[in-house]
Amino acid sequence: MRKRLKGSAPARRPDAPARAAETELTCYVRRGWTPRIEPASARRDWMTETPESFAYRCLPLAVANSHGWVVLNPFGFSARWHGGVDARSVEIVLDKGADPKKAAHSLFGSGTLTFHVDGIMRTSEGWNLWVGGPPNTMKDGIAPMSGLIEADWSPYTFTMNWRFTRPDVWVRFEENEPFCFFFPTPRGVVDGLKPELRPLEDQPDLLETYEGWSASRNAFQEWVKRTKPTAPADQWQKLYYRGLKPDGSPGPADHESKLRLSPFRQTGSRRVCPVDHRAKKTDD
Repeated sequence: MRKRLKGSAPARRPDAPARAAETELTCYVRRGWTPRIEPASARRDWMTETPESFAYRCLPLAVANSHGWVVLNPFGFSARWHGGVDARSVEIVLDKGADPKKAAHSLFGSGTLTFHVDGIMRTSEGWNLWVGGPPNTMKDGIAPMSGLIEADWSPYTFTMNWRFTRPDVWVRFEENEPFCFFFPTPRGVVDGLKPELRPLEDQPDLLETYEGWSASRNAFQEWVKRTKPTAPADQWQKLYYRGLKPDGSPGPADHESKLRLSPFRQTGSRRVCPVDHRAKKTDD
């Protein structure tokens, strides 16, 4: 399975390794491995259930939701932690018909639940794989752990781990519920940055733009309080959402309001991903 990410490689430090012009993301699968992988959805139940689904107006939130791919749980199960540090202190009850060989396990102790990921991930030279739980998804009683993998050379599989936050609480994972979220990220960029704190006055143009936006936002909020518009589209400014500057002029041409990630393309003589991507619909 292979997906090529469009776009040139990010700028690199002089001592960083050269990166391919096109970044590759490949999942190599052995016989018997059947990972369920698909592009992450921007939708979240709790966001949809907010009044008028207003949570989706926060574009950074919605884009983060879909900024990668997810691995889906092969079957439902329930689990709870009894509070001990031993691996046996986690109790797991699988749904009827589940394959124990593909189930989550308690391996590391200390209230940790471990999912195995069927596949060895490969990225282009100089790229890591950021792995964690689905962004902006909350589960009561358990929280995802995150990891960064040098997937351009590692010949190893990895696990996705969740840690219980309190004992004696049953936690439920449904079939096809995402338990792992991942996306490529360039190596050697963050530690090469030299962060600074500066007064906003050092950038007069930015200060002027910010103050203009702040005044217009205050005026808009006062207008909303006074007129109480009923149409949802009239209840927020939408400047950032539309990629517009405070004066209404266009922002960058590559502003993203929606991500359309491709599914992992099936190659080879046998089918290894049970998710039928041809039948799936993208988010509206």
